[in-house]
Amino acid sequence: MADQRPDLFLGVFREQDHTLEATKACREAGFTFYDVFAPYAVHGLDRAMGLPFSKITWVTFLCGAMGCIIAISGMTYVSAWDWPLNIGGKAPFPFPAFVPVMFELTVLIGGLCTMLGLFAMCRIFPGKKARLFHPRVTDDRFVIAIEMDEDFDESKCREIFAQHHAEEVKQVGPDYEAAVAEGGAA
Repeated sequence: MADQRPDLFLGVFREQDHTLEATKACREAGFTFYDVFAPYAVHGLDRAMGLPFSKITWVTFLCGAMGCIIAISGMTYVSAWDWPLNIGGKAPFPFPAFVPVMFELTVLIGGLCTMLGLFAMCRIFPGKKARLFHPRVTDDRFVIAIEMDEDFDESKCREIFAQHHAEEVKQVGPDYEAAVAEGGAA
């Protein structure tokens, strides 16, 4: 059986605040979001959509802790067992000297794993083509995409979009992709 994706109902907005308020209103009306697209990160948009907290914070924390443990264990092994040197009566475990390396490995491994985890969770891979719903969504437009399932009320959705100053409202198929003819930073 083929994957049956529903049609989408799009609202295109100029202003961040209008998009945020329209997203909240759509969530309160019980619509199912396909996604909300913005040219930059909008504070509070994830909460307006009702998304759960991201798991990427746990990836960052656990991998950062792993980097710190690798630094401590590696330096302790070298200082205390593999190549112990007594220079000026220093201790075999000079913790203050270990702090910069621990910090750097925590940040390095935590950061790299965060990037790789984000790419894996978002299914971003080399060569993946971006799917644009409006030619200027990467420049200065915001797009709310609502799934048109069996409970979808088009008149209510149009009303919400109109109340929040949508400049364009349209229904598109599941494989729709905007032509990038009129500009944008795509």
